[in-house]
Amino acid sequence: MTETRLWSNPDFVKLWAGQTVSKFGTHITNAAMAGVAVIVLQATPAQMGWLGALAGLPILLVSLFAGVWVDRLRRRPILIAADLGRGFILLSIPLAALGGFLEMPQLYAVALLVGVLTVLYNVADQSYLPTVVTRNKLVEANARIGASDSLAEVAGPSLAGILMQWLGAPYAIFVDVGTYLFSAASLLLIRRREPAPETHARPNIWREILEGLSIVMRHPILRALMATTATHRFFGNFIGTIYWLFLVRDLGLSPAIVGISIGVGGVGALIGTLIAERLTLRFGVGRSIIGSLVVVPMFSGFLLLPITTWSSSVVAGVIFAVQLIGDIFWSVFFINVISLRQAVIPPQILGRASASLDFVGEGAAPIGALVGGMIATLIGARWTWLLGAVGILAGSLWLIFSPVRRLHSYQPSELSLDLD
Repeated sequence: MTETRLWSNPDFVKLWAGQTVSKFGTHITNAAMAGVAVIVLQATPAQMGWLGALAGLPILLVSLFAGVWVDRLRRRPILIAADLGRGFILLSIPLAALGGFLEMPQLYAVALLVGVLTVLYNVADQSYLPTVVTRNKLVEANARIGASDSLAEVAGPSLAGILMQWLGAPYAIFVDVGTYLFSAASLLLIRRREPAPETHARPNIWREILEGLSIVMRHPILRALMATTATHRFFGNFIGTIYWLFLVRDLGLSPAIVGISIGVGGVGALIGTLIAERLTLRFGVGRSIIGSLVVVPMFSGFLLLPITTWSSSVVAGVIFAVQLIGDIFWSVFFINVISLRQAVIPPQILGRASASLDFVGEGAAPIGALVGGMIATLIGARWTWLLGAVGILAGSLWLIFSPVRRLHSYQPSELSLDLD
C-alpha cells in the first residue's frame, strides 16, 4: 500500500469524517455532563471527583481484555458497535431530564458505561489506523485527526456553554447521539479489508495480556511513554476534575466564558496539529515530545491561575492564554506520542501493547480524579489546581532520562523492538 497524498486515500477520508463529527459531539457532551453536575444538580467537589473517576475506571477494568479482543477480531466492527452503544446510552440523559428524574447516580452510570465502550473504541481505533494508512503517513494522519479534534474542541464546548445558558445542559447531549450514528455510518462505508487477525491454536487470554504488558515493560521507549502518561493523567485530572467548579465558583466566570475558553484551547490545538510535523522534522521526535510537555505548565499560565487576585475580566484573559498556548503544545506532544507508539509496536500485537500502555498510563486518570476531588475538599480547588500543574511538569523527567530524548525520527533502526 503506497500513498502520495493522504487525502487521495478515500478510506482515510471516511474514517476522518466520522471521527470529526463524533468528536464534535463528544466535546459538547463532556462540557454538558460537567454542566449538568455543577449547575443543574449542584454537585460537590467530591461528587465531581467520583464522576471523573467512574468515567476513567473502565481503563483499569477492561483495557487489558480489550487489547486481547482487538488483536483477536477485526477492528472496524468493534468501532461501529462502540459508536452505536455510546449513542444509545447517552440518550438516557436528556430523556431523564425531560421526565424530571435526572439525578447524580444516573450520571455516574452513564459515565461508567460510556467509558467502557470508549476504551474499546480507543484501543481499536489506534490499532485500526495503520491498516488504513502506511507507516510514512502516520504522523500526517494523526495530525489530521488531531486537527479535527481541535476544530471540535473550538466549536463543541463553546456551543455547549451557550446551550447550557439558553436551553439547559442536558439537551446539548442530543447532538452527540446523532454524531455517533454518523460516525458508525462512515465506518460502514470503508471498503479496505482488514488483514485477518492472528489465530492461536489454544488461545489464553491471560497469557496474551501478559505478552502485551511484557512488551511494554521490556522496551525503554514504551516504558518511558507509559510512565509519563500515567504522571500526566494523574495530576492532569486534579485540574480536570475541578476545572468547571474552580472557574465558575471560585473565580466567578460564567458558564459561557468557561465553554468559550475551552474553544480557544481548540484553536491552539488546531495550530498544534498544523505545526506538529514541521516541528518534529526541525527538532526531532525526542526534543519535540519533551519540549512540548515542559512548555505547557511553565509558559501557558497554568501556574498563575491559582495564585491570582485579578478581576474576572483579567482572569478570563489568562484562562484564554492558558488554553491557547497549552493546547498548541499538547497537540504536538500527543500526535508524536501516538505516532511513536504505532511506529514502535508491530501490528499483530498493537492492540495488546496499546491496551497495556493505556491500562497503566490512562488508568491513572480515575485515581487522579478521585484523589483530586478529595484534596479539593480538604484544601480547596485553588491549591489543588496548583498541585496538579506542578505534577504535570514533573512528569517530563521520565522522558528526559530515557532514550526518547535521543530520537530524531521514526526510522525502524531507532525504534527496534526485540520480541525474542
